[in-house]
Amino acid sequence: MRSTSPLHSSPVLWPVLAVIGSVVSLALGTSYAKQLFPLVGAQGTSALRVGLSALVLVVLWRPWRWPLSRPDVGTLLRYGLALGLMNWMFYMAIRTIPFGVAVAIEFTGPLAVALYYSRRKRDYIWVALVVLGLGLLLPLTQQAHALDPAGVLWALGAAAAWGTYIVFGKRAGHLHAGQSVALGLLAASLVVVPIGIAHAGAALFDPQLLLWGLGVAIVSSTIPISLEMFALKRLPRETFGILLSLEPAVAALAALVFLHEALSLQQWLAIGCIMAASMGSVASASRRSPEVVQISKSKEN
Repeated sequence: MRSTSPLHSSPVLWPVLAVIGSVVSLALGTSYAKQLFPLVGAQGTSALRVGLSALVLVVLWRPWRWPLSRPDVGTLLRYGLALGLMNWMFYMAIRTIPFGVAVAIEFTGPLAVALYYSRRKRDYIWVALVVLGLGLLLPLTQQAHALDPAGVLWALGAAAAWGTYIVFGKRAGHLHAGQSVALGLLAASLVVVPIGIAHAGAALFDPQLLLWGLGVAIVSSTIPISLEMFALKRLPRETFGILLSLEPAVAALAALVFLHEALSLQQWLAIGCIMAASMGSVASASRRSPEVVQISKSKEN
């Protein structure tokens, strides 16, 4: 007799749990990574994450199995450059501003791309929510809860890099997903690893630190990527994108528990505005077209 358990009767339960697991894994990995900053700085930590993630994924996917044209190589190099800059600038941001706030600001990158291609007046609602959220977060007044301006600028730079990555990622959409992820991270490491070595020097090659960095790479990249690839094959893109929009809140909660970063009510409200804009933009895009602008951060890493 076949089981009638809800776990077996719902075909979307496991993919939904996979996306949530991906978001949680990414938040936990970044919270753990931030604790390495006193040892090798944000630059060294981003080098460990990107470089070791690239090695792990190249071994797992063996991207040389699929041929590449010369234009494909150029696309992957630009894709990887944007990805590397995004990771590096995000880690630079969370040195001085809360993790959850940085994630919310970074989300404005893919939102800007999605809204740029929008032609519906109702989508200006999402623009207004983003502006409101940023207005509550940015240190424009003395009441801005002492967010470091440099940290905010780094987060905005990461947002711009994320938006750029999406543009180049769509151009690489015809390639095998595992190949583009592995080679994209390999290209990203060409940018990020030299910056990390220049900052941290020989400390970056300490065996214990490399082991910690491998843990960051697995929890921040390998696990989220695997879970998202599983979910993407089984969930509508609208559902997938909306679930990923939970990331700022999950990041803020992880930072509260593991980094003791408490946010003000105003900052939570700002995060909520940006999350609502992300969910609304994804839902609106899915009604316009079956293809939704991909906002996943770990699918590209």
